[in-house]
Amino acid sequence: MKASLSWLNTYVTTTKTAEELAAALTMAGLEVEAVTDRYAYLDTVVVGRIIDINPHPNADKLNCCDVDTGDRTFPVVCGAPNARLNGLYPMALPGTHLPNGMAVRKNKIRGEISEGMLCSEGELSLGPDFSGLLALDSGLTAGTRLNIALDYSDPVFEIGLTPNRPDCLGIIGIAREVAVIEQTGLKQPEIELPESTGDITKLTSVTIESPDHCPRYAARLVKNLRVKPSPFWLQDKLLSVGSRPINNLVDITNFVMLESGQPLHAFDFDQLEERRIVVRTARDGEKFTTLDQKERTLTDETLMICDGVKPVAIGGVMGGLNSEIEDTTTNVLIESAYFSPASVRKTSKKLGLPTDASHRFERGVDPAGTLFALDRAAQLITDLGEGELVGGTIDEKHELPESPDIPLRVSSTNRVLGLDLTAGQMTTHLSGIEFDVRVHDEDTLMVKAPSFRGDVSRPADLMEEIARLSGYDNIPTTFPEIPATAVKSAKILEHRRDICRLMAGFGFTEAINYSFIRADACDHLRLPAADKRRHVVRVLNPLSEDQSVMRTSLVPGLLETVSRNLSHRANTIRMFETGRIFIGKGADQLPTEYEIVAGIWTGRRREDFWQEKNTDCDFFDLKGIVEALITGLNVSGINFTALPEASCSYYQTGHTARISAGDHHIGVIGRILPAVCDHFGIDQPVFIFELDLNTVSPLIPDYNQYVPLPKFPATSRDVTLIVDKSSETDRILNAVVQFDEPLVEDVRLFDVFEGDPIQAGRKSISFRITYRSARETLLDESVNTLHKKISDRLLAQFDADLPA
Repeated sequence: MKASLSWLNTYVTTTKTAEELAAALTMAGLEVEAVTDRYAYLDTVVVGRIIDINPHPNADKLNCCDVDTGDRTFPVVCGAPNARLNGLYPMALPGTHLPNGMAVRKNKIRGEISEGMLCSEGELSLGPDFSGLLALDSGLTAGTRLNIALDYSDPVFEIGLTPNRPDCLGIIGIAREVAVIEQTGLKQPEIELPESTGDITKLTSVTIESPDHCPRYAARLVKNLRVKPSPFWLQDKLLSVGSRPINNLVDITNFVMLESGQPLHAFDFDQLEERRIVVRTARDGEKFTTLDQKERTLTDETLMICDGVKPVAIGGVMGGLNSEIEDTTTNVLIESAYFSPASVRKTSKKLGLPTDASHRFERGVDPAGTLFALDRAAQLITDLGEGELVGGTIDEKHELPESPDIPLRVSSTNRVLGLDLTAGQMTTHLSGIEFDVRVHDEDTLMVKAPSFRGDVSRPADLMEEIARLSGYDNIPTTFPEIPATAVKSAKILEHRRDICRLMAGFGFTEAINYSFIRADACDHLRLPAADKRRHVVRVLNPLSEDQSVMRTSLVPGLLETVSRNLSHRANTIRMFETGRIFIGKGADQLPTEYEIVAGIWTGRRREDFWQEKNTDCDFFDLKGIVEALITGLNVSGINFTALPEASCSYYQTGHTARISAGDHHIGVIGRILPAVCDHFGIDQPVFIFELDLNTVSPLIPDYNQYVPLPKFPATSRDVTLIVDKSSETDRILNAVVQFDEPLVEDVRLFDVFEGDPIQAGRKSISFRITYRSARETLLDESVNTLHKKISDRLLAQFDADLPA
C-alpha cells in the first residue's frame, strides 16, 4: 500500500519528518518498507536562464536557445511561444526521466544540437498547463535544483500490510493510525450531496439472490454527466501513489477506493438491460468477457453482477466489457457492496485474476462503510462530471458481520504484556482508534471494535492493540526463568546433527525440500499398488499442483533438485537430505511419520584434475559413503545384500542392495531406473541411498568405548576362492567375521576377476585377512593353521574351489 504525505495531510496534521513518521508507523505495526520522494526526478531539473535566443534555421516554429545553468551553458532547441531572453524556466538536464516516461538526452533537432529541455508545468507534472514554459520567479538563481527552488517534496510511504489490516488499505485508515501517533484528531472528508431529482427506485432495482456471497449491495444513479479528463488535483492524487489517471469517472472510483479502502464500480446505465441489477452465482461453465478482453469460464461458485438478462461483472473482482464506461456514457449506476471475503478469494484465485478490488474484498472491507464510499463517489461524480444526481439510495442488505462485546481484564493484560497500565490509559489507547470502551468493573473493560476492524474478536487481539499503541519500545525487557539443569535434547536430533556433519565432511551438500510433492510422484517412482508409500495425505488447499500431497519419500524431491541443478549445467551433484515422510492411515487419523536420511550422487567421481583422467561415479562410490557414514555413527555389523527384483520399484535390478545392521534392515542403496530419471528430465546415471533413521538411531551407542592401541604387530594372509558368479562377495566377507575368531582383526576384498582361465559362470575373489593378538606376537605356524581352518570352512560353506 502506498500513501503520499501530501494526501495524508488532507486528513491529519503531522509534525514529524518522513523518517520519524516511517519509524513510528513501523513500531505501530504498519511496516514501512520504503520511503521515496515522488519529486526525486526534479533533482536533475534546474533553474535555467535564456541568455541568447535565435530562430531555428530549419524550422519556422522553433528557436535555438543558449541556457545558463550556473556552471555551464547548454544549447537547447525550444518551440514554446513564451520563451523570452533573460527569462528563467525549468531546464531538464540530459539523463532526466520525466513523469510521462520521456528520457531527456542530447540529440539533434532539425540539424541543431539540443542538450536539454525547457519544460512546461504539465511536462513536469506540477500543473495542468502544457501550452508554454513554466515561468519562474526572477529572484531565483540559475543552476538551483527545481525541487529546492520551488520547495517541492512529497515523501511516499510504501507500507507492507499484514492480511489482518484491510482497514489500512485506504489512505484514511493510515491517517487514523497517524492521528494516534501524533495525538491529534482525524479529519474525515465532508460529503455534501447536491440537490437531487426523481426517485432511483422508480428507475432501477437490485435483487440479491446469493446473500451468502453478497450480504450488502448499495447503488446510486447519476444522469446527464460528461466523461472527460479529471482535474489536475485528482490526477495528482492518483499519480502520488502510482495510479494512472484515465477519465473523471474511472479516476473518481479509483480515488474513493484508495481513500476509503472500499472498491466501487461504475456501470453504463444505458447498457444494463431491463435497467436493473441481479446478484447471483454463475451457471457452471458459463462464459464471460472481462474488462481485460479475456473470456473466462466460470463455476457455480463465482458471484456475478447481472442486469435483467446477462452478467455484467464478476462480483468483487472485475467488471465486464459489455458495461464498460465509454466516452459517450451519460448515465452511470454506481455500485458499492460488501462481498464475502471467502467468495472473492476463491473466485480470484480460481480465475487467476488478482485486482486491486479483490485484494481488498478478500481481506474484508468495512461492511458499514459502503454508503460513505457511495455518497463520496456520487458527490464527486456530480461535481466533476457535471451530472444530475437521482434522488434516493438503493441499499439491499442481509445478515452482516457484527463486532462482539469483548471483555478485557486490566490485570491479565498487564501480566501478559509486562506493563503497568491503568484502565484509563487502556481506554484512551483504544478510544483513539475508534473502539467503543465501557467500564464493566474495576478490573474489566467491555470493548467493541469498530466495523472496519473485523480482525479484532478476542481479548488477545485487544492486548495486541494496546501493546502497539502504548509502544513496543515501552515494554520492559525481561528474561525467562531458566533452570540450572539443562534438558538433554532428543537422541534422534543429536543423531541427525551427526549425520549432517559427517555427510558435509564427505563433500555432500545438504538439501532442504518442501514436505509436499506432486500427486503423481508415486506413479513416477513406479511404486506397486500395495506399497504403503502410496497411502498419501492430500493437502486440502495446496499452493500448487506440484505440492498437492505430503511426501511419502524423499526421492522425488531430491530428483527434482538434481534436475534443476542439471539444467544449470551443474553436472556433478552430491547432496543429501534429512527429513520426515508421512504415511497416511485414513482421513480421520494422523499419518505415521518416519525420519529418513537420503543421499544422491550423479556425475563425476571427483572434480576434473589435470594429473589423472576422471571417471563417472558408480554404485561402489556411494556404497563407500554409506559404509563411512555408518562407521562414523559407530554402528557395527553393517552388510549389503542384493535386493530382490520384486522390491526394485524405482531401482535398477542388479545394481541395488539392501542395507542391514545385524538383524535390522536399515535402508536401501542403488541406481535409479533410467525410465524414472526420464520422468524428472535427468539423462545421466543417478545413485541414491535411503536410511531409516528411526531404525538406525537405537543402534547408535550412547558412548564410545575406549580400545587401547595394539602392542603387538599384525600379520596378514591372502586367500583366493573360485565361487559361483551370482555369489555375493559381501556374504563371504561377513562369514569370516561371523566365524568369531579372536585373532581375526580385519578382512578386506582386493580383487575380483572373471574370464579365462576361470570357467564360465564362476568368478575369482581375493581378500586379505589381518591377524593380531593382544597378548603376544603371533607365530607363522599358528597363523597358518588358523588361516587354513578359515579357508576350509569357506570352501565348504560357499561350494568354492581354490585356484589351480
